[in-house]
Amino acid sequence: MRNEVVRAHRAAAQGTRLAAAIVTASDTRTEGDDASGTELAQGLTAAGIAVVDRRIARDDVLALTHAIRAGIAAGADAVLVTGGTGIAPRDVTPEALAALGARALPGFGEIFRALSFAEIGPAAMLSRATAGIVGRTVVFALPGSPAACRLALSRLILPELPHLVAQLKKGPAS
Repeated sequence: MRNEVVRAHRAAAQGTRLAAAIVTASDTRTEGDDASGTELAQGLTAAGIAVVDRRIARDDVLALTHAIRAGIAAGADAVLVTGGTGIAPRDVTPEALAALGARALPGFGEIFRALSFAEIGPAAMLSRATAGIVGRTVVFALPGSPAACRLALSRLILPELPHLVAQLKKGPAS
């Protein structure tokens, strides 16, 4: 019964035109060597999702919050941030989501780490991948590796994004 309800919700959300923004959190990447950002852009485009903004932001809470807000202002239904989710002192992407007052979607990080564990083993526990809602936009914070971005995109984000966005657009603005 539950699977039928989920299928019905997903079916109702299909056909919705979606837009996304990509932010690469890095002090060293350039447009020319941003493999994770390119992985995300290609995956989103192949799924029919318009990439309305793409930028690189320093590993800094203020720079990241500015970049995420810019993606939202560009009309993104989802902002995908790659990088800055590890445990190094410079990894501050989850803190940027907190600074934006994002409402947490803890299931994303939990499921991502479980899927990642199946691929890379216990090193998956070092990931602070997370997701949250800023206004009516979902923001995903992903690791900086292309393989991790591919995993998150194919197994979690693309299958559920139309449904998630449809839910966010319901009801009056808050």
